[in-house]
This record gives sequence, C-alpha cells and structure tokens, in this order.
Amino acid sequence: MGRRKLKIQRLEDMKARQAKYSKRKKGILRKAKELSILCDVEVVLLLSSPSGKRTFFVGQDPNCLYNILQKVSNMPFVEREERRAYTMELYEDQVQELKDKLTKKSKILRDWKNPENVKDLNQIKFMEDHLIASLNGLRNRKNQLAMEQQRRQRYLDVGL
Repeated sequence: MGRRKLKIQRLEDMKARQAKYSKRKKGILRKAKELSILCDVEVVLLLSSPSGKRTFFVGQDPNCLYNILQKVSNMPFVEREERRAYTMELYEDQVQELKDKLTKKSKILRDWKNPENVKDLNQIKFMEDHLIASLNGLRNRKNQLAMEQQRRQRYLDVGL
C-alpha cells in the first residue's frame, strides 16, 4: 500500500496541527542533521510550534550560528535584499491566497454583523440554516448540562 499525496494546507484542528507538527519536526531535524553531516554545510534551524514552544538546531560545528550570522552581516546590502526578495517571491502565492481568504472571511463577518445589507437570497438562507444549527447545538448542550447538574444534585442529596 503506497502513500497518498497530502494536500498542503493549514490544519484547522489545533490537536491535529500539533500532532502533525510533532511528527514532521522530528523528520526535519533528522534531515537537517543528515544534511549537515553528509554535505559538510552549516545548518541552523529555528522552529516555533503551534503552542509557542521553540526548537533550535545547530549543525555539527558549535560555532555554526555565529558563523552564519557573521556571513550574513558581512554580506553586501544589495545581495541581502536580493535574497530577501527571492524568499518573498517564494511565499507570494501563499500570501495572496491568505489575503483572499481574509477578504472573503471579512465579507462574511460584515454580512453577519449587518444582515440587512445582504442582497443574495442564498446567502440569507445559508445564514438562517447556520443560525438554526447553532441554536440547536446550544439547546442540546444546555439540556446536557442541566441533566448533569440534576444527576450531581441527586447524588449529593442521596449522599447526605
């Protein structure tokens, strides 16, 4: 059984994101170490987990971080800007995709704040269905909590 291709996109579930990060972090740290050893290159890797925990890896040479920072600081300004522009170009598509998502979500939020401005009947129907589903979820949760509270109260009453 082969692996299936994973669509690379942000995971919405925080637990799934943390689990995926943990697995992939081990892999990228192993690859960084291998690259450092096999190719005799200076590798510095700084990761920040979804929970905010930092992971820092420095290759074989303990002075690696200092050496890299020294090289970058001695690099001509023009070359640093070219490298920065190249890096920004790599992320340009992702940034545009995130901007588009933000625009779409902002419009949805505006619609929810001002439903009288919505002109599309399908959008209003969608909003109504969503509200009904949310209300049903709240009712179910309220009933569940009420039942749990009654059970606790009965338990306390019997225990006294």
